[in-house]
Amino acid sequence: MNIHEHQAKEILKEFGAPVSKGVVIFSLDEIKKKIIKLQTKEFVLKAQIHAGGRGKAGGVKLIKDISNLEKEAKAMMGKTLITHQTGPEGKEVKRLYIEEASDISKEFYLSCLIDRESSKVAFISSTEGGMDIEKVASETPDKIKTHKLELKDDGPNQEEINKIISIFEFNEEQKKIASKLIISLYNITIKKDATLIEINPLIITKSNKLICLDAKMNFDDNAIFRRPEILKLRDLNEEDPAEIEASKHELAYIKLNGSIGCMVNGAGLAMATMDIIKLYGKEPANFLDVGGGASKEKVSAAFKLILSDKNVKGILINIFGGIMRCDVLAQGVVDAAKEISLSIPLVVRLAGTNFKEGKEILDKSNLKILSASDLNDAAKKIVDSIKK
Repeated sequence: MNIHEHQAKEILKEFGAPVSKGVVIFSLDEIKKKIIKLQTKEFVLKAQIHAGGRGKAGGVKLIKDISNLEKEAKAMMGKTLITHQTGPEGKEVKRLYIEEASDISKEFYLSCLIDRESSKVAFISSTEGGMDIEKVASETPDKIKTHKLELKDDGPNQEEINKIISIFEFNEEQKKIASKLIISLYNITIKKDATLIEINPLIITKSNKLICLDAKMNFDDNAIFRRPEILKLRDLNEEDPAEIEASKHELAYIKLNGSIGCMVNGAGLAMATMDIIKLYGKEPANFLDVGGGASKEKVSAAFKLILSDKNVKGILINIFGGIMRCDVLAQGVVDAAKEISLSIPLVVRLAGTNFKEGKEILDKSNLKILSASDLNDAAKKIVDSIKK
């Protein structure tokens, strides 16, 4: 789950990290009332959307004269920002963040994330702040340092912290603040189940203060049940409606840009299914894992979800029955297909628990369903079907 910059900064502040003062605006008539809290003559106006690249899209403005603040805010509120992360449809700005401007002397990059491969907490630091870290990694990898820490109740020790911040060449006072920041990021990761905390840029001001100028946080969806205070920060306006609907049925769904809808049980099998669709020359329209013990109601909801995507020209269902019974899936598919009046090609490959019973349900449904003997056969049939 993602949250907005202003929410991330509130969490940073809660854990003792240095951030600029700022206020969030949900409507333009709040501006005069809220900016009284900011003791500055210069402001930074920021669009709050779940996407990077806001500055290049006109979503970040330096306001040097307070008389221009309302005018710029009015122009930004409701604007659709298109960045490299939003896709061509962009995202509408429905809230703004106004914060005190900072005189920047130097910019750095700092992030903390869960490294699943090593089961450690990884810190990434770079002197190239304010830039896309992916670009820095590909063009000047020597300017990025990664340090992985073991999970410990007492957090990182000073030796570990020194290694993380050594690339920045801070003075003694800045090192003290940076050490507290590292501990803050570590504690947020552990105590709030964050999977990524990104400070880009982390800056030194001309008065030598260390400030988290921007902040991004992601949280583990699987741990949200024990973090109600984080769940409250969820902004449904920033999420795809189909993915919101999927979450209601506990379906693992991610919308993609292809034409073949996929319904699979198991993440690994889902990835393999998407790969073989690409191998045959088409693109998957989604990642959809119905899980191991799905009911026919859940399967029906998943089927309807796929069909809600207007780009879907055909559907491939690939089920390897274990806990997931093939007959349960087949009945869910039949119920949903009849309710919706399915009009696009559907290929089903069943194997494992009760696959014969499942195939029988599909055969007796009087629906135009193509059966496949294996995954290779299934992919070939669905691709050929939508080419006709």
